[in-house]
Order: sequence, then structure tokens, then C-alpha cells
Amino acid sequence: MSTQARVAILGFGLTGRIAALMLAERYQISVFEQAKEGAEASAGSVAAAMLAPLAESVICDEALAQQGLESMALWPQLLAQLDTPVFFQQQGSLIVAHGQDRGDLVSFQQRLKPLKDHHAEAVSGERIAQLEPDLGGVFHQGLYLPCEGQLDNQAFYQSSATTLSNRGVKVHYGVHCDEAQKARLSQAYDWVVDCRGLGAKASCNGLRGVRGEVARIYAPEVTLTRPVRLMHPRYPIYIAPKPEHQFVIGATEIESQDNGEITVRSTLELLSAAYSVHRGFAEARVLSLLAGLRPAFKDNHPKIEQQGNVISINGLYRHGYLLAPLIVKQALSKELL
Repeated sequence: MSTQARVAILGFGLTGRIAALMLAERYQISVFEQAKEGAEASAGSVAAAMLAPLAESVICDEALAQQGLESMALWPQLLAQLDTPVFFQQQGSLIVAHGQDRGDLVSFQQRLKPLKDHHAEAVSGERIAQLEPDLGGVFHQGLYLPCEGQLDNQAFYQSSATTLSNRGVKVHYGVHCDEAQKARLSQAYDWVVDCRGLGAKASCNGLRGVRGEVARIYAPEVTLTRPVRLMHPRYPIYIAPKPEHQFVIGATEIESQDNGEITVRSTLELLSAAYSVHRGFAEARVLSLLAGLRPAFKDNHPKIEQQGNVISINGLYRHGYLLAPLIVKQALSKELL
């Protein structure tokens, strides 16, 4: 295919950005985004960007978790393309529980699915203190999942936008792409890559929104080097450390189409659970409280479809950052890569 072929990407969320990065060197790329510039509203902007295939295997099938392992290997390649660095680590994650919640930890361990060459390590209080000194003496039981990692989603959004602009990719903001507009673009461009997420709900059978809420805080008194999950019967949470003592705390998961602001109840539960992990969170500064909808299908599996010159990618559910590089690559590889 000619390097001058023209590709339209619908949606400038996580999958749209990854698609643009994968295609920018070979094609003329135009992106059409419904939101206004600077008003990030995609699921990828409301996320902790954890790469947790083993932990996520508790709620997904083994094949999907295995895909997550494959997808993680693509992130360093993607990030290497960016003009400014993005925080990325693969130092594992730590699962902890207070003494009264040992049953939830045991249940979690029993539901972990076997992944090739990767397993959970049961850890004592002493081992927890070695991995995370700030948690020494607080927790006496846990699991260490060494294959897992994370990145900084806000830094990725900023750096990818700058890099793509430097590569000559034009992003058209404030453009509502319904099915009629998509059809017009398919006539004007050689290829259309539909990454609209819930923007495609009207024409995408079975697509639904799953609400998630997160807090981003600045806690200079807290030092954690890897994501920490707290097992709790009512509100299990994760705490994902980012650069400069910032932390993302999440996440609620609610079967709801409500895209309103985060609720008081969710805020209290997230921050109270974080305080129970580390008392230093008491003096933290709240940087943002965000809520958003993740696009998902009934089986919570992503879908790739092609009709003519239109390729559609959707339904990454809560596995966006974990699966997106592999799913986008699979979607594009037959025709465009």
C-alpha cells in the first residue's frame, strides 16, 4: 500500500492514540474527536493504567489474561516512539489484606488462573516490608505478583498528543461522528479506524457502559514503589503510585450508564480504604476526583470488526491499558501494518 494512503481515526482516546502511533510513519493520518481540545473525556483518561494480567485473571478467562501478558510487551515499543518520556514500570504488584479480611485474600488467591511461567508468591509480613518498607508492620499477609506493571496515563495522553502533532497528525476536535459522518469519511479516506468507544453505542449492538471512579492525590508522606491492592469485602481498592508522590486510587465498578461526577459515597470509601493502607494519606492533597464509563460488551471481551474499509475496535472494558496495544495491533495488522 502506498505510504500516501489516507487514514481517518474516529476517537482520540486510548485506542485512537495507539492506532495513530502505529500508523503515523506510513500514512497520512487525520483524527476526528467529539470532545473539545483539552476536555479529555475518554475511559483512558479516567484510569490507573495498571498492567495486571495475573490479578485480572480473577475476573476474566485465562485466554484474555494471557493476551494481557503479550500486550504488556508492546508498551515499551510504543513509549519509545514518544518525544517525551512517560513513566512505566514492571516491578510487580502487591496484594494485601488486614487480618480480619484474610478470607478475601485466600479467595482471591484461589481464583487466580494459571498463566505461563507466571504465578503469585504468598508473602509474609517480613517479605511485605522488604517489598514496600512503608507497609512494614501494617500487613502480615499478602501476595506478590511479579509479572505486573503500570504506566502514567496522564503523561501518556499528553506525550502522545504532542508526538503525533510533531509527526503531522491533524486532530479535529469537536466533531460528532455518527454513522452518517462515518460513511462520508469512508468515502473520503482510504481507511477508517473506528475507536469511538461508547460514541458508537447507537449502532453497536450490545455495547454498554461500566462506570468507574478514581481519585488522584498528592501524598508526600507516602512512598510506594508498585501498585498495591487492598482486599476488602465491601470496597476492594488499588493504589497505583505515579511520579512525584502522586497516587491514583480506584476503582469502583458499577453497572450504570451514569456519566456524572464521582459520588460522595465512592469518594469516602476510596479515601478511607487508602488511609487504612497508609496513614500518610491523611495529609494528602486531592488533585482530582474523576468518573467515567468504560465501553464493554456482554462477555466483557474486546471486539474487532471490519466492513469494507472501516475497521472497528471496541469493548476493552476495564482492561484498556492492559490489552489495547495487542488488540489495536491485531485490528490493523491484516490491512495496514
